[in-house]
Amino acid sequence: MTGSSDAASDSFPDTVPGERLVELTAVMTRMRTECAWKAGQTHRSLARFLLEETHETLEAIELGDLAHLREELGDLLLQVWFHAEIAAETGAFTIDDVAADLIAKMVRRNPHVFGDAAASDDPAEINEIWQAIKADEKQRTSVFDGLPPTLPALLLADKVLDRLAREGRTVPALVEVSDADADLGDRLLALVDEARRDGVDPEQALRDAVRRAAGT
Repeated sequence: MTGSSDAASDSFPDTVPGERLVELTAVMTRMRTECAWKAGQTHRSLARFLLEETHETLEAIELGDLAHLREELGDLLLQVWFHAEIAAETGAFTIDDVAADLIAKMVRRNPHVFGDAAASDDPAEINEIWQAIKADEKQRTSVFDGLPPTLPALLLADKVLDRLAREGRTVPALVEVSDADADLGDRLLALVDEARRDGVDPEQALRDAVRRAAGT
């Protein structure tokens, strides 16, 4: 069918950011109604696609391919809208509810922007404010609360160590990275702690090193 893409692109003028998202909501509703495959999907059946699109988005970021990143962000956005559309059909929540919750969270956790807190140019200080407000909201009783067990081990270790330090709790004595007699897991944990203290993302650092080793 000719002209269909042009008709879709002309549905809204390119004047106000976010207008295409309104159109996307209508597109999702129609697909769930008129496409048998999409109508049959559930939150659980879509889970693997969300994981796949997330990894493809990360790959585009690592490669620095902005055209690829644009495409993958669209695919990731599709998954968000898909889940919201399914939830809306059961009366659980809508995409507007998702956006409203996000907006409220951003306003709450950024008092230096939206509240009376003094503005700061120090990213570390801003992060501390965010983390303090988040901790007050969540009222977690364990450093593992809210951390999915499927997180990559390096990322999990980084987050647990950061939470321990943030709560003022004593971090267990870590071995020396160079100690060949120490357990490999303990040495890896020590490396993660070293990266955390230096402000380095250990997961990304390892990914970059693997790519260098492979010559890509």
